[in-house]
Amino acid sequence: MFKYIKQEIDGIMARDPAARSRFEVLLCYPGFHAIMVHRVTHRLWMAKWRVLARWISQVARFLTGIEIHPGAVIGERFFIDHGMGVVVGETAEIGNDVTLYQGVTLGGVSPSVDSDSQRDRKRHPTLGDHVIVGSGAQILGPFAVGHGARIGANAVVTREVPCCVTVVGIPGKPVSKVAIEEDFDAYGMAPGEQPDPVAQMVDGLKTQIGGLKSRIDDLERELAAYEKMASPGRVEEVRKAAARTVAKI
Repeated sequence: MFKYIKQEIDGIMARDPAARSRFEVLLCYPGFHAIMVHRVTHRLWMAKWRVLARWISQVARFLTGIEIHPGAVIGERFFIDHGMGVVVGETAEIGNDVTLYQGVTLGGVSPSVDSDSQRDRKRHPTLGDHVIVGSGAQILGPFAVGHGARIGANAVVTREVPCCVTVVGIPGKPVSKVAIEEDFDAYGMAPGEQPDPVAQMVDGLKTQIGGLKSRIDDLERELAAYEKMASPGRVEEVRKAAARTVAKI
């Protein structure tokens, strides 16, 4: 047991530069306290002592601000940094060396259930090893987030995420491929690594509008040159045709 606790503490110290000693982690880290309680409540849950498991988990929620359902399956060296507002659902599965920041939700999208079979089905996400989830992110639904993936702060993810991909935005969109390295990048975001998908879309629209404006200017110049040579009736027909073309654009 002490070897396991030491392993959990060492995992936290390797990923948090603010942790200066194992004793500090033991006393001051709510994420560590929450996962230690979860190890106990999960065993009670599997042994069918479910009401007791839920009650203990609620006490831990009151003390730490972190809500982990006793039914969730969590791997080794799980690190919740800061922790306040983190929610992990009943059928969530989390691999080894996963990091969550404050405000993260691993939730479901089913509003209600009508039977025990629906209650027991998979409703929450599965996170692979070495996944990093930034603060405020919401991962909702029974799909997989691949090994080494990174979820940006405040992203809302509702579909499967491939291995080693960074996802940002609402809804979450993949923006880059990342390499799994030994060094830990806080929040999963190296500076300049993640472009803003909304900004990219706006830039694309600006480019398209600029091209259309240039084309309209060319048509107006051609029309002005044609007016000098054509009869008034023909000019009016050309004007109407040009107006229809502009309206379609």
